[in-house]
Amino acid sequence: MSDTADYDLFVIGAGSGGVRAARVAAGLGARVAIAEEHRAGGTCVIRGCIPKKLLVYAAHFREEIEDARGFGWTAEASFDWPALRAAKDREIARLEAVYRRLLHEAGVEFIASRATVRDAGTIEVAGRTIRTRHLLIATGARPVRPQIPGIEHTITSEEAFQLDVLPGRILVVGGGYVALEFAGIFHGLGVAVEVAHRGPRVLRGFDEEIAEHLQVQLRAKGIGLRLHCSVLSITRRADGRLAVDMLDDEVQSTHEYDAVMYATGRQPNTRSLGLEAAGVRLDAHGAIEVDDYSRSSVPQVHAVGDVTARIALTPVAIREGAALATTLFGGRPTAVDHRDVPHAVFAQPPVGSVGLGETEARATLPVVEVYRASFKPLKHTLSGREERTLVKLVVDGSNGRVVGVHMVGADAPEIVQGLAIAVKAGLTKAQFDETVALHPTAAEEFVTLRKA
Repeated sequence: MSDTADYDLFVIGAGSGGVRAARVAAGLGARVAIAEEHRAGGTCVIRGCIPKKLLVYAAHFREEIEDARGFGWTAEASFDWPALRAAKDREIARLEAVYRRLLHEAGVEFIASRATVRDAGTIEVAGRTIRTRHLLIATGARPVRPQIPGIEHTITSEEAFQLDVLPGRILVVGGGYVALEFAGIFHGLGVAVEVAHRGPRVLRGFDEEIAEHLQVQLRAKGIGLRLHCSVLSITRRADGRLAVDMLDDEVQSTHEYDAVMYATGRQPNTRSLGLEAAGVRLDAHGAIEVDDYSRSSVPQVHAVGDVTARIALTPVAIREGAALATTLFGGRPTAVDHRDVPHAVFAQPPVGSVGLGETEARATLPVVEVYRASFKPLKHTLSGREERTLVKLVVDGSNGRVVGVHMVGADAPEIVQGLAIAVKAGLTKAQFDETVALHPTAAEEFVTLRKA
């Protein structure tokens, strides 16, 4: 591209990955602009991780109040959904303002408008034609729903944040982390919840024992879990309720709910951007194909985050955005290592996981050792709650290296974040054993485990 370009980097999408790339690039001296048709912050800040975690916190209080009785406390409580929603909205508005301020302070021009691609170096936005040396697509992904009769009566995670009133009874369709997190949120806020999943177990891609343990805990809490279940059609009845026809373990039946939420997957936001005309290659699902340095099939066009077919997690998008800016403007080609990325599921109880699951390890390693423990947390010896924690280590038996750490139970994501460093560093089971336990904690189980 000639020096007549308006910008060195133009970013489409002001989510976590795009914002990080823009700020780092500007800090390295690049002329940068970013376009966003919705709100700064993207999925994570506006309609994903942050508001969802705030609702998860809210949903925990019912059990906390119940558990308090075992410790001598008595309390009467009521819940106000509009008050929670308003508080959440205020926090999201504050965070959006922070994102805009950070861009401004970095010297990045923010354009509040939809941008489309004319060719690899030309963008149309807000009535302007802009030329850029490099183009970054960071438009994220959106929830998708199957085309079945009555699908227009359903909601997704995005609409769930803005419900006027909570439903009395809801069906959540899906078995991934979004479905299970919202199932826990609704249940904790007093809604009767059922989950319908077409597979044999929830959390595909996670360690199977961890997924099965979570299923037991969800059912024990009163969340209905329908496996091998497919929704056939949805009809809105005269009283406003939804009649759902489903094939439940090969038996067809109809059930009524006040709301149906779909959490069955997300699709990259590449439609109508003009990428095909620019020669950018997309995969069968619409994701931008990129190399290890986030470069597309057109060298001048790049992509990070959920719009690619890599790991759809905010911290990964942030790392990819920073690496791309460093590659383009820092004089240091930087690839992102997507191995051993920790994952969390903020279900109730939550899940933390990093590295290989047992089945995956046995398929790739000649010798595998497994260490596990299941126990009732100390807190529940007085609360009386029948909830069990599961911790698990997967070890490469040929060298003792810990290749997988998994946990279901209170604080699992917080604990596994720390242990992810050990997995990334290649520490061994012997080194875990040499570490003195911090007692009494659930985390200490990871340094006291014996072979299963």
